[in-house]
Amino acid sequence: MIRTTIENGVATLTLDNPGRKNALSASALGELADAVESLNRDATVRALVLCGAGGDFCAGGDVSAMQGGAQVDTASVRRRMIESQRPCAALAGFDKPVIAVVDGVAYGAGFSLALMADFIVASDRARFCLAFARMGLLPDLGALHTLPRMIGAQRTRELVYSARELPAREAQALGLVLDVLPAEALGARAQELALAMSTQSPEAFAMTKRLLAQTFERDFGALLDAEAGAQAIALTSPYLREAAARFARKEPPAFRWPRNDIKT
Repeated sequence: MIRTTIENGVATLTLDNPGRKNALSASALGELADAVESLNRDATVRALVLCGAGGDFCAGGDVSAMQGGAQVDTASVRRRMIESQRPCAALAGFDKPVIAVVDGVAYGAGFSLALMADFIVASDRARFCLAFARMGLLPDLGALHTLPRMIGAQRTRELVYSARELPAREAQALGLVLDVLPAEALGARAQELALAMSTQSPEAFAMTKRLLAQTFERDFGALLDAEAGAQAIALTSPYLREAAARFARKEPPAFRWPRNDIKT
């Protein structure tokens, strides 16, 4: 169900169940969490691309495996839900860049999963939907935390309560999607971004990512204090010394953001 490849320091995790539009079973969620945790420990991996096979990202939870709520012990379901949240914790704690590549559908938990990435790039045929209300459910896999931080409370309520489909261009206009591209250009753009970001200082990136994740929870003074400690580490790093030497030699920096010149 989860396929892993690593090339040039970029790991690609592929949800590989195209016959079910890569729907997430309990076993697939466990495999995904294991893979993300393993890649975070792998020093040779500098960035992660998360995608789906067969022209879709992920159709969400495996509805065929769900049972009627009145017939199931609530406590046992809660335990299963806590276990299913492992990929969220693994991706939230992933110290390296994560890019979600969304082609086709990103529904339900698939949408939630994409929101755990640092960036989402989408095809022009991608569709996002928090479809939970259609099944009498509430959003899971962290979407009630991640989504309002990206688009605000009002827009989040509208998408959650309506369970409507969100086309790629509207998702980009809301700030959910970084780039919208033709499907055939999507993989190359994701790899280009991942390779570029992998040339950043791994220490500085990891600390920046952690502080950004805490920005709504810390007051300004606490954030400044954490920033000072993190910057002290970055300012004494080998990466900074090499970057300063390149500057003195009038050489281009190792890290340069790749422009997106593909028009749709």
